[in-house]
Amino acid sequence: MQTVLISELKPFLDALAEEMDLYVPKKSGEHYVYNRYDSSANVQIEFNNIRTCMPVKEFLFPLRELAAVYPQPIEPKEIRPFAVFGLKYCDLRSIEVLDRVFAEDEFEDLLYVTRRKNMFIISSDCSEPAESCFCDVLGGKPFAQAGFDLNVSQVKNQYIIETGSQRGEEFIEKHSSLFTETTEAILADRDKNRIETQNQLEQNNTNLKFDVPVNEMVEKTQDSDVYDEEAKTCVECQGCTRVCPTCHCFYLYDTKQEDYFTKMKMWDSCMRIAYAEVAGGTNPRKALGNRLRHRFMHKFSYFFERYGIDMCVGCGRCVDGEAGDVDIRRVLKRLSEELKGKDNRRAETAK
Repeated sequence: MQTVLISELKPFLDALAEEMDLYVPKKSGEHYVYNRYDSSANVQIEFNNIRTCMPVKEFLFPLRELAAVYPQPIEPKEIRPFAVFGLKYCDLRSIEVLDRVFAEDEFEDLLYVTRRKNMFIISSDCSEPAESCFCDVLGGKPFAQAGFDLNVSQVKNQYIIETGSQRGEEFIEKHSSLFTETTEAILADRDKNRIETQNQLEQNNTNLKFDVPVNEMVEKTQDSDVYDEEAKTCVECQGCTRVCPTCHCFYLYDTKQEDYFTKMKMWDSCMRIAYAEVAGGTNPRKALGNRLRHRFMHKFSYFFERYGIDMCVGCGRCVDGEAGDVDIRRVLKRLSEELKGKDNRRAETAK
């Protein structure tokens, strides 16, 4: 692992764009979205101080894609190498979740795996976390620790670039003329910025400290009335699962063309009323509260039991994208208080 320094981002991005398609953040209103980078365009390069509103899963697991054609199969569309700049550590952790699902042994999804292998990841430090961010509650940090090819940290008017993979090392070596050496003073400034942002996050989320691990807390309160009560404010927009970087439910449907059929793959949502409906019309999760309960159990219990990691990375996108008033943080806090009350009553009874 090595660190180098560059004073402007454009030469760095131009070099990336020469080798692969490049996507960079662009401010849209109060949020950032991803746009294709055009090195010939005279536009300002934006360094996003926070994660984009669109989840990284859109690059690896598209909203809608062709999965199969029959009776005669077709060759899958070629997936060109591409780079995504400005991903945050919550994004990298969400990719880890998707890898567990779509790249798991005999269940490997070829379309996902092909995109994943062709993806070059350039992460960057957070400097101004939103009120909705709570990654620190779930073990996250405002700077990447693993899972990147290159990471960029802004220090005053310069940028520290750190390598995190062999591909990252090779890129830096190939374009060594663009960079200069870092100094201990600049690295110290970067570390200071990271500590300050981490402290800000922790201060924002002081009311989200739990006595037990989140997965244990959710599992022990799965019969709570909190889900039914909180579901009253849900408008069933499914926005929470659409913007979530780790939600990966999808359905397959067939369409008929002139002389062949296609099987399409499209995002689904466990918050949709017909999601759990089976043949004959029976629906074990017809009630909205049951769907909300299932979403939390999947995020914090089922997935953890199978893979050993939470399926929530605390990015807060669901909080920002919620059209109703279901706040994942408030639900967790209420569950924590309920569990604490149960434990206190047991302690009193045992005396």
